[in-house]
This record gives sequence, C-alpha cells and structure tokens, in this order.
Amino acid sequence: MHILRTILLLFSIQVFSQNKNDLSLEFEKIINQHSNRVNLKKINTFFKQKQWDSTLVHSYNLLKKTKEEKLLNYIYYLRARSFKKKNVLDQSLEEYQSILSDFPFYYYVRGAIGEIFLLQNKYKKALNIFLDLEKNYTNIKYKPEESAIYENIGLCYFHLSKFKKSEKYLLDSNSLLEKSKDTLRLIYSYINVANVYYEQYMDNEAIPFFVKAYELSKKTSNFKIKRKAALNMAVVEENRKDLVKALVYRKEFEKWKDSLNNQNKIWAVAQVEKKLAVAQKQKQINLLEAENKLKVSQRNGFFISSILLILLLTSGFFLYSQKSKANKIITTQKDELNQLNKTKDKLFSIVSHDLRSSVDLLKKSNSHLLTEIKNRNYNTLGDIVNKNAAIANSSYNLLDNLLNWSTMQTKQLYFHIESVDLFSIIQQVSFNYQPLFDAKKITFTNKIASGVFINADIDSLKIIIRNLLDNAIKFSNENDTIIIYNFSTKNNLESLVIEDTGIGMSEETVKDLLKDTTLLNKKRNQEEIGTGLGIHLCKTLIEKNNAQFKIESIKDMGTKMIISFPKSN
Repeated sequence: MHILRTILLLFSIQVFSQNKNDLSLEFEKIINQHSNRVNLKKINTFFKQKQWDSTLVHSYNLLKKTKEEKLLNYIYYLRARSFKKKNVLDQSLEEYQSILSDFPFYYYVRGAIGEIFLLQNKYKKALNIFLDLEKNYTNIKYKPEESAIYENIGLCYFHLSKFKKSEKYLLDSNSLLEKSKDTLRLIYSYINVANVYYEQYMDNEAIPFFVKAYELSKKTSNFKIKRKAALNMAVVEENRKDLVKALVYRKEFEKWKDSLNNQNKIWAVAQVEKKLAVAQKQKQINLLEAENKLKVSQRNGFFISSILLILLLTSGFFLYSQKSKANKIITTQKDELNQLNKTKDKLFSIVSHDLRSSVDLLKKSNSHLLTEIKNRNYNTLGDIVNKNAAIANSSYNLLDNLLNWSTMQTKQLYFHIESVDLFSIIQQVSFNYQPLFDAKKITFTNKIASGVFINADIDSLKIIIRNLLDNAIKFSNENDTIIIYNFSTKNNLESLVIEDTGIGMSEETVKDLLKDTTLLNKKRNQEEIGTGLGIHLCKTLIEKNNAQFKIESIKDMGTKMIISFPKSN
C-alpha cells in the first residue's frame, strides 16, 4: 500500500539566508554617500519593517529622479524583494532582471530569479540558473546558502521526473542542514526527501523521513509546519491500516489548524487585555494621587493658618516699603511697553507696505508676462520668470523672518546650545540656495574647513545663515562672488565669514545696522524688496547664541558679515 498522493508537498528554499548583514552594510554605505540619503533611509526603514507597499511607493518616486547605476541596482533589488513578498512574481522578476551584473550581490539576484522560475513552474530555466550557481560557487564573493542551492536543484529535477538526481541533491542539502541545526528548514528538507521516495512508491524509504519531520516539528512554534507534519503521519498510519494512530494524528492536525486560525484572535485578545490592565493600573495610580493630594492639602492648611497671622502683621510694613520700588518698576515697564508698541506699529506698517509692494510688482510682472506670451515674444519670458521668482522668494523670506521674530518676541523660540559641525550646516543651507546662485550667475564657494565645531543652537544658526546668504544674493550683481570661510581667534572663538563682492554699504549704514535701536532699514537696490527685519533678527539670535557680530563693507566693492561663535571642545 502506498502513501496517498494528497500528501505531496514540496518546499522551495530561499538562497538569501546567508550574508544578509553584508548586503545591509553595503546599502548603508550607499545611503551615507548619496545626497538624497533622507529618502533612501526612509525606504530602507520601510523595507526592514516589512512595509512592502510603502517601500514600493517611495522607491518608485526615487527611481524617477536618479540615474546613478550603483544606486539604481539597490533600488531595483529592494523593489524586487518587496514584490516577491507580495507574491507579484512577474513584476518581481522584471525588477530583478533590471539589475546590472556589476551588482556586488548579483548571485543573490540570480538565485532569486531561479526561485521565481521554480514558483512559475519553469523548471528548466530554474535548473539552469541553480546549476550555474553550483558551478561557480567557489568563485563567488558573497555566497548564497549552499544547502538552498542543492535543495532547489533537487526540486527542479523532481518536477522534471529525474528522481535519482533529485534524491542526490536533496540528500546533500539535508546533510548540510543537519549540521547547521536549522530546525524549520530541516523539516522542509525531510518532507521534500520523503516525497521523492513517495513519488517512486518507495514507502519504506519515505516514511522514516516523514517521521523525522513530525518529531522535529514538535520543537517549532510554526503551526503551519505542525499541521503538515501531523497530516503526513495521519496518512501514513491510514495506509498502514492503524486507524487508531491515524485518528490521533488527525485530531492533532485539527488542533494545529484551530491554533493557526485562532492565533491572530489570541494576539488581539492579549492586546485588549494588556490595555485593560494598564487602564486599571492607571486608575489605581490616579486614586492614590488624589488621596495624597488631600493629605498634603490638610497638612499645608494647618501650616498656612499658623503663619497667616505673622504675614498679616508684617504685610503693612512690607507693602509700604515696596510701594516706591513698584512705582519705579511700573514706570520702566510702561516705557518698555510704549517702545514695544512703537516697534510693533512700525514693523507691521513697513511689512504690510512691502508685502503690498511685492504683490503689486508681481501683478504687473505677470501682466507683462501674459502680454509677451500673447505676442509670442518668447525670448523675454526667461527674464520675467526669474524676476517673478526673485519677488516671490523675497516675500517668502519676509514672512519667514516675521514668523521667527514673532516667535522670539512671545518667548516661544526654544534654544539648545550644542556642538555643531559648521561645514555640514553650511552645506545644508547653501544647497537650497543653488537655484538663486544660478539665476544671478553668482559663483558660490564653501571654504569652511572640515572638522570645525562650534557651540550653537542648530535651528537659530540656520536662520542666521539663511538671512545673511539671502542679503548677500540680493545685493550682488550678476557674475559676482560669494565666499563662506572661517578663522580662529585668540579668545577661543571661531569666526564665520560670509563675504560678497556686491554693491556694499557706506560706513554710516554699517553703524546704523549695528545699533541696537535700529530695527528696519530700506535697501537702495530698488529691484529687491526687504525690511531689514532679517538683520535685526540675526543680531538677536547671534546674541542668544553667546556670539559676536561685526560688519565690514566698502561701497561698490562688497561686504563681509562676521559672526564669532564659542569653539566646541
């Protein structure tokens, strides 16, 4: 009597189980070397968290933006793996086949393509790939799992009805897996070997492997494997006519089936019970806190009543002595309030005027743009669009400075002084200004030395640099130069210099800008829109960073903005 054919179940084994860390480290290097590393890290995180849809969406967006072959190989690889996990085999195969042969883990890719062919019942194509992996195995740097290659070759031969070759490779794979003590994969291997014998009606050879798979399944928590192993043994005993044992295995099969179906429900119930326990514990804590507050209140009430009489006797003298001081404080606060109101009125008056001017200028420019388009005078469109972009950028910077100024005035701006890499910050900020440099044909150079660290608040430092860079661009002519560099001073300070070769300022204007009382200054460059709020904001933020500010400028020759920060140890 032979084992029933319903027992047949073959398992293909992935070749990726070895050297995962090598691939992950290589991809981390690629991320750190690439300018778009924020998006790459996001994609890598989604992939590690097995969020396949998010990996595919974000990688597709990045795929359209990059042409770097080395990076494209890794993106195709992550997409192929994600499609494979979602069982979209045709798309996974297409992504794998887009990877170039210079990919360091190309033999992983070849193995994965072979697995897809195996799942698609293209056994000859799969066999050719796995035999090539076996042939070149000693020359491969990042080696796939050898036992997996043998296992998949054996499965290909099995489906091609070449049972002797299938038996050889499956037993070789089984031998390697027994040494590695990989329980789950060893169960798969036992079942595959058993089915090779079973297909040839060699029941006496097949049954011991089914028994091994069943005994080993007791050591795993995988309900699916437990079910398959129990079902195999039930069929074995039915064929042996031992119906009592067969019934025992059938019941075990049903038990694991129920366990598999209920596993998710059990986890859901466990989560609900956990939340309920936390809520009950929090309720107890809240009750104890209320009781403690009541006890403290009673104790404090007695203490307060004891000293109340003393306070009443001394309050008269205290109030009288403080009256004169209070009058002085009120007078000072009134003066400060009046000054703040004047500053506020002046600020809103000029900001509203400049915003209205910028919007009006933008309207006129757009009207001019429409006229030129209507007249098909396309040669002038580039200049008009660049002018509109400059107006919009100036208006945006004005609003951004106003927001930062109001945040600072209401004491909502959070400062955290820490050690900051100056070169990195300059690179980050200047990157966003490259289109503005290009629009004015300005040559920008970052000469900050590497390894220079200062003590500063990162967010406010970026605001300072953005404003000073924006001013340097505004007051530079076409083909001018902007250079950022640093130098050390004797007072343990590190000076950051933003130097331009623009229109410069008079000595009187420089003195006015450095005065604490100067809030707003109009620009003499009529093509630019501004309020001087940026310089005032910079001075305040520089002071809060314990830094020093200095301006050096020569009219029609350029300007140096110098900020000296404390050095970081």
